[in-house]
Amino acid sequence: METFAGPVFASLRGSLGMTEQEYQQSLCSENCYLQFISNSKSKADFFLTNDKRFFLKTQNKREIKFLLANLKIYMEHLRKYPHSLLVKFLGVHRIKVPHRRKKYFIVMQSVFYPDDRINARYDIKGCEVSRWTEPAPEGSQIIVVLKDLNFEGQFITLDRQRPWLLRQVEIDTHFLRRLHVLDYSLLLAHQPLHHDERHQSLSFATLIMRTKKSVDAAELQDFRAQNRRLLPNLKNPLHVIDGPEQRYFIGIIDIFTVYSFKKRLEHFWKRLRHPGRSFSTVSPQTYCLRLCHWVQDHTK
Repeated sequence: METFAGPVFASLRGSLGMTEQEYQQSLCSENCYLQFISNSKSKADFFLTNDKRFFLKTQNKREIKFLLANLKIYMEHLRKYPHSLLVKFLGVHRIKVPHRRKKYFIVMQSVFYPDDRINARYDIKGCEVSRWTEPAPEGSQIIVVLKDLNFEGQFITLDRQRPWLLRQVEIDTHFLRRLHVLDYSLLLAHQPLHHDERHQSLSFATLIMRTKKSVDAAELQDFRAQNRRLLPNLKNPLHVIDGPEQRYFIGIIDIFTVYSFKKRLEHFWKRLRHPGRSFSTVSPQTYCLRLCHWVQDHTK
């Protein structure tokens, strides 16, 4: 097994407050990985560590080269906006098996962690064509990730945190627009808050702890410029936002699809096939603005 850009990803793990020991314990646990059955069109394999903290996903060589080529500006973006919703890549590896093709895979922090009480999960692209998934039968143990059309008629209710979310989605999607990518997803899940979580009052000690978690070594005047927020005192604070009644898990994933000549042809073909309907293969500028509008229209 080979590791790419090991020191860079180690520094990112450290900046997330993750020790190398807990990272290795999670990945190298004696318990089996959990295979994740995706309804994605890609032929990638998905696995979760047994504690459900990290995702492992196979990628093709082009996607790995794209990530490594843009790793520097990706890291700069996370330094500039430490509370970014972009997926956190924690490792890139290649496995060589004799007489078989090399396998590339990435390790990512799971957006949906911890998932003990999550009662609905969505993959949002801001369009309508092929954006409905049949929900799991009532009482089923199968976890189904739903899509845009399944979410219609619902809202992400954040109240005071709504402006922060709108701004951060705008910042992150404009960064992806600079990379000339499209077809990324806004992952969204929610669970009801317990009574004590809804009505908790911040003690001075809790406020100090959450402020330290939110500010780190940054100067206080950078707080607004970096679009920071008061992070929750939880295991996955960068992707968790509490509203008045619900806890939301939000992140942006799948950032490898470049608007190539092939994608431009696909765009024109879909325009002919789906006149007057919205679909995922559009220019990076259109994709970015459309996802921002979706968040504006579905939050309150």
